[in-house]
Amino acid sequence: MPELPVLTSPLLDLPGVRHAFFTRQGGVSEGIYASLNVGQGSNDDPAAVAENRRRAAAHLGGTLVTAYQVHSAEAVAVTGAWPDRPPEVDGVATATPGVICGALAADCAPILLADAEARVVGAAHAGWKGALTGVAEAAIARMEGLGARRDRIVAAVGPCIGPASYEVGLEYVARFTDADPAYARFFGPGANDEKRQFDLPAFVLARLRAAGIAACEWIGRDTCAEADLFFSNRRAFKQGEPDYGRLLSAIVLL
Repeated sequence: MPELPVLTSPLLDLPGVRHAFFTRQGGVSEGIYASLNVGQGSNDDPAAVAENRRRAAAHLGGTLVTAYQVHSAEAVAVTGAWPDRPPEVDGVATATPGVICGALAADCAPILLADAEARVVGAAHAGWKGALTGVAEAAIARMEGLGARRDRIVAAVGPCIGPASYEVGLEYVARFTDADPAYARFFGPGANDEKRQFDLPAFVLARLRAAGIAACEWIGRDTCAEADLFFSNRRAFKQGEPDYGRLLSAIVLL
């Protein structure tokens, strides 16, 4: 099987660490899920999803571990595959080589983190709710519990909905400015006075920096705008599709 097409961040090209922001290409799913859909919560053929996940795990060389994501601000430490049902959290961290920490997304922001010196990695799924309530900070805390130091952690935000694609209403803006009036800076003018454009990746990066992660970046890819490479919840909704695939972002200690 050929190598899967993936995106990477130079920040995470670290000794003893491998990572990948997988695209929708290189899998076996069909139709609206074509082709590398790794979402077990989608209505895709479970056998196809299992094969796609197997391919992704083989690309990184380990055991893929993803949570049952619920837009929370919770993260857990892992040492291997779940014994039964995955926990309902949105961040995973490990110090165990060969355990692939993964985050699923289809417009939400996947975050991959690493402290190469401490040999600790993590992944988090940050939709607007998780980003606002602290999922990045929760993942960082779990990594610290495994020996990482936030002044050494580097982070990359993978493909997610970009500011040009993320139109929201004023009630959405209020959720953020009620938490901190300074968050108004992440909203730009919309199509009319009742709309704004939200910069999710910039918000996630700001939260990472405020948490002490100095080296962090967004890889600059908009899931909603690039249909050939990425699944997108918002694009699927606009096109009247009944469901959508999920992308995988993942990191592992070698």
